[in-house]
Amino acid sequence: MRISLGFSPCPNDTFIFNGLVSGAVPLPGHSLAVSLHDVQTLNQMAFDERLDVSKLSFYAWLKVRDRYRLLSSGGALGYGCGPLVVSRRTLRREDLAGCRVVLPGELTTAHLLFRLWAPEAEQRSFVSYDQILEAIDSGEADCGVIIHESRFTYESLGFKAVVDLGAWWETLTGLPIPLGCVAAHRRLPEQTIGQLEAAIRQSIALARLEPAAALPYIRAHAQEMSEAVLEAHIDMFVNDFSLDMGEMGRRAIDTLSQRAVEAGILV
Repeated sequence: MRISLGFSPCPNDTFIFNGLVSGAVPLPGHSLAVSLHDVQTLNQMAFDERLDVSKLSFYAWLKVRDRYRLLSSGGALGYGCGPLVVSRRTLRREDLAGCRVVLPGELTTAHLLFRLWAPEAEQRSFVSYDQILEAIDSGEADCGVIIHESRFTYESLGFKAVVDLGAWWETLTGLPIPLGCVAAHRRLPEQTIGQLEAAIRQSIALARLEPAAALPYIRAHAQEMSEAVLEAHIDMFVNDFSLDMGEMGRRAIDTLSQRAVEAGILV
């Protein structure tokens, strides 16, 4: 059986999936057709049901959960790893209603968190995550929500943090922030989904055991970044929740869903 698999070129995803893609982690009876896309593209592809297995933003998964089953492994959840709202100038929460805000995709969890934090900020636009800082510098936006490697470099580029949405979430709920997940289309057999969960978990364990072996694949797809930023990126987004989100991870997802419904963002 040939399985289509999609994930992002970000270091945390290539670190997680290297074992599977390289064949170091077997998936007996199956072959993989792998494609790499930014997370917003993957989110949209899930709406079109184009992939059997995909990395998704939790916000997107909440909208397609009737068609895609959540896997317990491969996700991005944790503490101290949430999106940041940044600007060139000092802004307060009450200023956001009059600000133009640029975000990394309409279906990203970053967008959902921002809407929960600043529901009055209605001047929202969307670009690829790696164009957020450029959009602020060009004057297209007053502030933006950054994810991925930008959170490690924004200060050195002269930007100021308005709020850490992850820290806000943690203070509000006491739970890890659920950012991204791996989901499998419900058309796949139950046994295959179980094999995939186990294989992803094994791929993570192998990468942790032999990180140098995964580095060429990670580096081939990473945007230009220093070794220090690359390592910090992986350390921040690949953790024990990635191996198995567990009961606490599922509580965090349920809480995110509940708050989105209460805010009128999700039905």
